[in-house]
Amino acid sequence: MQEVIFALSTIIAIAALGTLLAKMIRQPPIIAYIIVGVLVGPLGLGLIGPGENAEIVQLFAHIGVAFLLFIVGLNLDIRVFKELGKVATSVGVIQIALTGGLGFLLAKALGFETMTAGYIGATLAFSSTVVVVKMLSDKKEIDTLHGRIALGILIVQDIVAAIALMALPMIQSGGSFFAIAQQFGIVLGVTSLIFISTALLNKRVLDFLAKSQEALFLFGIAWALVLATLFDTLGFSLEIGALIAGMSLASSTYTFEITGRIKPLRDFFMVLFFVFFGSQLATSITSTLITQALIFSAFVILGKPLIVMFILKAFGYTKRTNFLASSSLAQISEFSLILMLLGYSLGHISQELLSLAVLIAVITIGTSSYSIYYAHTLFTFLSPLLTLFEAKKKEQKQTQGIKYDVIIFGSHRLGHKIVEAVRDLKLKTLIIDHNPRAVINLQEKGYTTIFGDAGEREFLAELPLDTAKIVISTISDVQANLTIQEHLKTIKSKASYLATAEQPHTALDLYKSGVDYVIIPHHLGGDLVASIVKAFKLDQGKYKKLGKDHLLQLLKGKESSTYN
Repeated sequence: MQEVIFALSTIIAIAALGTLLAKMIRQPPIIAYIIVGVLVGPLGLGLIGPGENAEIVQLFAHIGVAFLLFIVGLNLDIRVFKELGKVATSVGVIQIALTGGLGFLLAKALGFETMTAGYIGATLAFSSTVVVVKMLSDKKEIDTLHGRIALGILIVQDIVAAIALMALPMIQSGGSFFAIAQQFGIVLGVTSLIFISTALLNKRVLDFLAKSQEALFLFGIAWALVLATLFDTLGFSLEIGALIAGMSLASSTYTFEITGRIKPLRDFFMVLFFVFFGSQLATSITSTLITQALIFSAFVILGKPLIVMFILKAFGYTKRTNFLASSSLAQISEFSLILMLLGYSLGHISQELLSLAVLIAVITIGTSSYSIYYAHTLFTFLSPLLTLFEAKKKEQKQTQGIKYDVIIFGSHRLGHKIVEAVRDLKLKTLIIDHNPRAVINLQEKGYTTIFGDAGEREFLAELPLDTAKIVISTISDVQANLTIQEHLKTIKSKASYLATAEQPHTALDLYKSGVDYVIIPHHLGGDLVASIVKAFKLDQGKYKKLGKDHLLQLLKGKESSTYN
């Protein structure tokens, strides 16, 4: 026992140091955990190797995977398909099929067997939700158009990966079609019973449990582990049970509460999962293994983004949106590692393939973290070479020679409110948006709207900015806003220029460049609430009346929301 505790303590301590180092060099924690696994594995300190230590760490790793998939399941509400939209769903499915298929063919070309090549194709097809969301959140780009496209694709990938996790244990070598169909039937039957029972008991039981935060927390853990154990006992994987446990509670009003309470526990066990996976680099690192890892990594880093860019081009997006969204997906996923580990435990793949997956994960996650962070700089440098990925210009109203009082860049959220205000003032307005769906919707409503990217100098030169009285940019992309300001200076425009920034330090940069007024949404929100409190003081009736008015506005906005 002392030896096990010493091993775990050492692993956690090294992982903590590795995380600090990863943060210093702008790397996500996942890559630090995998590298720590390599260091403490058979090729390093030997803290995880044959024996009791490895069994305990592997047990913790399985628990971590169960909690991860439970939380993924909690976020896979069936209603999510309505929110994703046709574009994200279509792009996600097509991307998985093309990337997985080409990855399979590449593996076959390198001499891998059919089943092994299938696992490699699936591994290369998925991208890391954890890495992408963390990096885009740090850059405040989750709510941008390219951020929403990337997130939509990742959600579709997670759903497909979840289905793959259910299917893999059933597709055993040599299993007949009837046997596989029978297993699918058992899974569907048990899953249906679970969903029916939770639908009947969900609200009543959870309402009672929610009276005690500790009870709700323990219920979440128990529900995940009991169903995981049930499916494991039935001959399926522990992962399937945990995922279904989460999905069965996804429509509950307490989803976020359960997720928030279990996340810290999941994070601890997930450290050990990635450490354990890193320790699976147990075979000697040969030149052949390195060559294969580099070839597959190059496909993920270069090939996958190219595939996504071609698909997005077909849906009418600009080369800038295509590049920024696709460059976020240039890594393999935590689901890729789980699929590989599951395949190894089922005897479908060898230890050497696990080692290959470790190397691909380290290379692609490490490289993509920098490509995401410096995506805008990379786009500026590569822009002349990306003309191939520019969508064909849509038929739009001719703007040359027409004078507009107001030109607005971006119609999403904040822009939507400004568009409505300008319309009420009866000012001649031109709206520019780089989301083709938003352009079509606005044109159907009678607005003069054109499709284009504010970050492109050539596009700005085509606009009648020299005659505008006010130019408003509601997009939070600092580089795009600076490009607009530079162009206004070049043409000696006398228009008032209002730009948007998410953070005070970027607002200062915009002011220094000559922007007349910078909109910082959360500052404006704070000022508004402060003025309301000062005006209403302790008068509850006024707050309720204001709330009713706000509710009516939200309902009206929901009915006509065509900007998302």
